[in-house]
Amino acid sequence: MDLMMTEEPRPGDRYHHGNLRAALLDSALEVLSESGVAGFSMREAARRAGVSQSAPKHHFGDARGLLGALATRAYRQLCDRLEAVEVVGRDVPERVAALSAEYVAFARDNRALFDLMWRMTQFDFNDPDLVEQKHRALRALDRGLRGQDAQLPDSTDPALVPSYAVWSLVHGYTSLALEGAIDEDTTDPLTSDLLPAMLRLLDVSPTDRDQKTVTAKP
Repeated sequence: MDLMMTEEPRPGDRYHHGNLRAALLDSALEVLSESGVAGFSMREAARRAGVSQSAPKHHFGDARGLLGALATRAYRQLCDRLEAVEVVGRDVPERVAALSAEYVAFARDNRALFDLMWRMTQFDFNDPDLVEQKHRALRALDRGLRGQDAQLPDSTDPALVPSYAVWSLVHGYTSLALEGAIDEDTTDPLTSDLLPAMLRLLDVSPTDRDQKTVTAKP
């Protein structure tokens, strides 16, 4: 039986003609949420999408390709949320707090995806589409700190140090909080006072025009 026949809709199929790729990603997310990266099965994702076991290979090649596509979609969703944060009329500490809260909220609402996004050995972390979304996330954070007109410099430019510092702090807090390693009395990391307290340790001060710097307070 050829591939076109294996992708013909059957009763109970979860996709309409032409939407198989999206349906496989949705099914893959279900499997990932239930079984984690270690227990992920491309075969099970295909079964839940109502297609043959060979159908995912046509779109993704193998499990690494499918997980990479899922990670790319996760980064895109995170970027959409960060870029939707209102920053106009806010000072830099308020921008940082708002972007940080959105980052934590995304991780809390999408724990399986958030875990997958950093599993560099499970997919091609240098895939061009994925790299673009990673850069987009950095741009969203950087413009929140340095202003919407700020141009993203080279990755080694010292101007990016504040953005990397904020991202590192927020990501570290988020990862620890979701693992229950800190503030065990709070089940929702967004309701904890720890992250705002840590962000207050960052000294956010303006420089020329709309450029901002962030340094750790002594």
